[in-house]
Formats: sequence, C-alpha cells, structure tokens
Amino acid sequence: MSNRLTCDVVVVGAGMVGAACALYAARSGLRVIVVDRGPVAGGTTGAGEGNLLVSDKEPGPELSLALYSGRLWQDVAAEPGLGEAIEFEPKGGLMVVSDPDGLHALETFAAGQRAEGVEAVPVAADALHGLEPHLADGLGGGMYYPQDCQVMPTLAAAHLIRRSGADLRTGRAVTGVLRGADGRLTGVRTDGGDIHAPAVVNATGTWGGEFAALAGVHLPVLPRRGFVLVTEPLPAGTVRHKVYDADYVANVASDSAALQSSAVVESTAAGPVLIGATRERVGFDRTFSLPAARILAAQATALFPVLGRARAIRSYLGFRPYLPDHLPVIGPDARLPGLYHACGHEGAGIGLSLGTGQLIAQSLTGTTPDLDLAPFRPDRFPAEEVPR
Repeated sequence: MSNRLTCDVVVVGAGMVGAACALYAARSGLRVIVVDRGPVAGGTTGAGEGNLLVSDKEPGPELSLALYSGRLWQDVAAEPGLGEAIEFEPKGGLMVVSDPDGLHALETFAAGQRAEGVEAVPVAADALHGLEPHLADGLGGGMYYPQDCQVMPTLAAAHLIRRSGADLRTGRAVTGVLRGADGRLTGVRTDGGDIHAPAVVNATGTWGGEFAALAGVHLPVLPRRGFVLVTEPLPAGTVRHKVYDADYVANVASDSAALQSSAVVESTAAGPVLIGATRERVGFDRTFSLPAARILAAQATALFPVLGRARAIRSYLGFRPYLPDHLPVIGPDARLPGLYHACGHEGAGIGLSLGTGQLIAQSLTGTTPDLDLAPFRPDRFPAEEVPR
C-alpha cells in the first residue's frame, strides 16, 4: 500500500548538503521531508574530514560560493549550543612550499584570492615554527589562511537536520520519480511508499548521476576515491592548523584518473590527527590500498617528523562526487520542472554545503539567489559527456 506523505519539498540525501538544504528550506517556511536509503551521513559526509576551506580555491564561482558559505558557517556556529556540538574550530589553514622557489607561485595564487576577499598572510620560512612548532626544518615558507575552519561532519549533518525540524526518513531507497499529467515532477517513489511534493532536491552526492538518470536527465557525476589515515590521540598542539603541501591545490584541480597524493595534516577536537589526501577514479571499489596508505604516511612524516613516532590506528575511504569542470550543480533543472540539484561538490561538500542549501532554498521560494547560479546550472554538460 502506498504511504502518501505530503510536503513542500523532498530532499533526497541525508548527508551534509542534504542537511543544509533541509535547514534553509525549513527556515524559509517550507515543509520538508528528507529521505535516504542509508543513515544520516552514511555516504561521502561520513568519510570526510570536515574542512571548510577557502585556501585551496582559485578565483571563480567555487571560491565565491566558499566565501558565502563560510559566512553562513560562522552564523550557524554562533547559534546557542550548536558550534560546540558540531566541533566547529576556526583553526586556520597553512599551505607550505618545500623550497623558496615555490613562494612566488604561491604568492601569485594568493594575490588572486585576496582580490576576491580571502585573507592570505605570507609566512617566511623562519616564521613557520611559530605557527607549527613540529613542522619539518628546511621548508621554503608558506601562506596562512585564517578563514579556514573545521567541523565534525557527521555531527554537523545530524544536528542541522534536527534543527531543521524536517521529517527524516532513513533506510528508504528512492526507486523512481513521480510525474503529473503535464510532465512536471510531483514527488518520489521509495521502497517504503510514495512521497508527494511539488519539488524534489537531488542531494545524493556521488550518486547524483544515478538519481538524475531516474528522473530522465543527464549528470556526469563519478566517484573519486580518497583515503585518510587516523592516528592515535596525540597531545594538544602537535598539529595546530590544517597544514598541507601546495601540491594539494593541483591535485584537487586535476582531471587525471590515476592515484594522486599530497600531504594534508590536521588535528581533531578528540585528539587523533587526520592524514590525507589521495584521489583516484576507480569506480566504487572499496578495496584498501596499501600503496596509497604508505604514500600518505611518508608525505605526512616528511611534513611533521613527530608523526613518525605515532601509530596509525585506522584508515577510511570515501568517494568524492566528481564532475568534469570541478563545479557542483546547484539549482533548478530546466529539463524537468520541479527537479533541483545540489550535488557534485567533489571534496568540498562540507565547506560549500550551507551556501548550497541557502541558494536552493532561495530558488525553491522564488527569491533571487544571493549568487549567480549560471556557472552551476545542471544542464551545462552535453549528454554524451562521460568522464573516464
């Protein structure tokens, strides 16, 4: 028997982006149902490091979205009890170069960011240990980004869904979409019954292309696998900021399917240090990669020799939702009235989630979005464009 539920919008996906969409849609006065085939934060969100970054983004639409979203994260963290609950840390980020020759390229990169509103502070080689006492000797200098922050992503998604007051339906797989006589989307079909609504938001992350296909539209979303190592709890101050090699920026922007790795090291509120980040396109292969783990460990200890004495207690992997132009899809789909997309954020979904959710809510309510959605429009990819 069909279980008829009526709401204003169905958000498909209970990860961080779906949680943000639910929060801002509900705060706009809409009745929201969130549906997911798994638990809250059961996909990419649960495998994330919780980074809220502007430092790794070059001038353009993604940086504008990151700055916009960063302001919203500050607002959310200031809500009573919420900042502590989601382990919000305005720790700042430090990008380093291995030799002085890399400083010129880093300064050129930062100059473009500053023109867009990013705070980027040069750090001379002899000043690095003032920020990070345990950094390796002999590095060429760096750039400090005070706007970089961190949250605990699973807690953030759970708390934002709870604050939204949305009707949460986990353990329900969406098996199809519902359409009216005029072809407009009117809801979704799940293995637990139909959910009727005039608007549906595709916030399914790595599976965004699969959900789009259910609705008869094309999105070339593919998984990009990444590993993270987790150390035993270490003394406070072992790593003070998010610290990474400047090569990380190039790896993020790369279109290569092959394994790429650059050191990204950061502490957590609970004490363990997280070590990333690898990227490779191998489908949804969840096989543990010892070569990837060894590369991460070697790169991390090259940056922080003190980590050579720490034990790695576990590793985990996740799949970033990759799109060919490295921009998410956000907003209404002109090909199917009633369908909205909020997916394809690759490794930046936690940081970009609140801005995405607010822009979706504005689109749902007919309000002019705070940012131009044209660069993020869902129909920008030719139907035959499938990355390999």
